[in-house]
Amino acid sequence: MRANEVPSEEITRDPAAFADRVTADGRFGRVAEPGRYRLVVSRACPWAHRTVIVRRLMGLEDAVSLAVTDPVQEVIDGDPHWVFTEATGSPGGRDPVLGVHALREAYLARDPGYTGGVSVPGLVDVTTGHLATNDYDRLSLDLAGEWGPLAREGAPDLYPEPLRDEIEAVGAEVYRDLNNGVYRAGFAPDQEHYDRAVAGVFARLDDLEARLSSRRYLVGETVTLADVRLFTTLVRFDAVYHGHFKCNIAKLTEYPALWAYARDLFQTPGFGDTTHFGHIRVHYYRVHTGINPTGIVAAGPDPAQWLAPHGRAALGGPPFGRATLPGPVPEGERVPDIAA
Repeated sequence: MRANEVPSEEITRDPAAFADRVTADGRFGRVAEPGRYRLVVSRACPWAHRTVIVRRLMGLEDAVSLAVTDPVQEVIDGDPHWVFTEATGSPGGRDPVLGVHALREAYLARDPGYTGGVSVPGLVDVTTGHLATNDYDRLSLDLAGEWGPLAREGAPDLYPEPLRDEIEAVGAEVYRDLNNGVYRAGFAPDQEHYDRAVAGVFARLDDLEARLSSRRYLVGETVTLADVRLFTTLVRFDAVYHGHFKCNIAKLTEYPALWAYARDLFQTPGFGDTTHFGHIRVHYYRVHTGINPTGIVAAGPDPAQWLAPHGRAALGGPPFGRATLPGPVPEGERVPDIAA
């Protein structure tokens, strides 16, 4: 289903079209080298946002460069596509490193006969212009643990071995009911599909509220990939999912523990400083014309509320344990200051 079409069937997600793995030891055929790969993202997209957070927490900014598309997709041959524009800092409407206007050009460089969908994030080999992978989940895992010496000193362990089974079990439930559940509600083709999806969304939020009432983080004592996966949905919930996707039984701000947890993460370097509320609102309301035909962009809510004290420190230790916080955001990657 295209984002600009009226839903006619339940939304389904295709597996990643390309899934090459890039690692420090090159055991899958691609070696992590400084400057070799460029991460193409939309700051609106929750799946891409995961990789941006992990890249920042691991201090990989100098190793893998970042390319940000316009939040408003361009319709090319009938399909909405992620493109680079002057408005979002790409001179001449082309990415200054890859030289492409649309991400699909990297897909076609890899496979000229490719006719499937184009999604973000996309990791592109700068030397060839070929897309290496659009597998957001595997890419997040590999950026977290497979880039070895390219990660910063003091980088956290986001996927600790003893917690992996729990991280994946929790993540599967959160993905089914919440990460993907909001899309199943928003793009439901009929009342029955919507009712089922929205019930799952709020049942999962209720479970998370109970779980996070007595613990600071979702799994273990520090931030893990489980928190990254949950955060990128929570930070978009009141801004777009509550209204635009009709997930309006309650707002995130009405869940005391979950709302405080989300603010705790937002105020942790790597989370809020990679969140662009302007891109989020504009993308969802402007691009999804099948469910918002006027393209009118909602004005709120005020993002400054994310800076309110969270009071979660009493529930646990520092976010990364003995690891350190990432340094300042690189000059060219800063998002607008919501306190301004």
